[in-house]
Amino acid sequence: MLYLYLDESGDLGFDFFAKKPSKFFTVTILAVSGIENNRRLINAVKKTIKRKLPNRQLEMKGAKDSIRIKNYFYKLASTIPFDIYSLTLNKQRVYDNLTKQKDRVYNFIARNALERIPVENASLRIEVVIDKSKSKNEIREFNEYIIRHIKGRIDPRIPLDIHHWTSHENMGLQAVDTFSWGIFRKYEKKDYEWFDVFKGNVKYDTIYLPEK
Repeated sequence: MLYLYLDESGDLGFDFFAKKPSKFFTVTILAVSGIENNRRLINAVKKTIKRKLPNRQLEMKGAKDSIRIKNYFYKLASTIPFDIYSLTLNKQRVYDNLTKQKDRVYNFIARNALERIPVENASLRIEVVIDKSKSKNEIREFNEYIIRHIKGRIDPRIPLDIHHWTSHENMGLQAVDTFSWGIFRKYEKKDYEWFDVFKGNVKYDTIYLPEK
């Protein structure tokens, strides 16, 4: 069983004059192989929430939690074999005509990040879990787009499932949110504090459309 948790950091706003969107947009995938390893990851999130978060906070959030909380979570998760794959879009170099097609941009970045994962090695089932933030039509288009690209790389007998859940429903999403924030923060603010803690798990991390 291969679990792929996908989340993003930053935004897809492109009005750099009237508003203040992020300069970068990061899509990150946390890959965990095996039911037992996935269970251990979920337990690391549960323990962090129970032991370290304020009572009113019900889930881990990369943008909200202190570095002390993040370090505690990583200490619990560091013995679990998992890999991180991430692609960050330099939004200031996106063509003007694409700035009005945010779903297309999102799907393209997500697909390119997924392409870096060796899904060919999956032997039982692949489960993709993504934060539920899309409309029904957007979900259908995303699923069709991603399934089309992944199925061409795996044995036809390997089932491929895509689930869209909210982060409070799925603790794997809370884990990838925390890591995605660290990668995004590295590019957006040149802040490496949290990234340097987990960088040993990062298998792929690059910018799409870098500065010339």
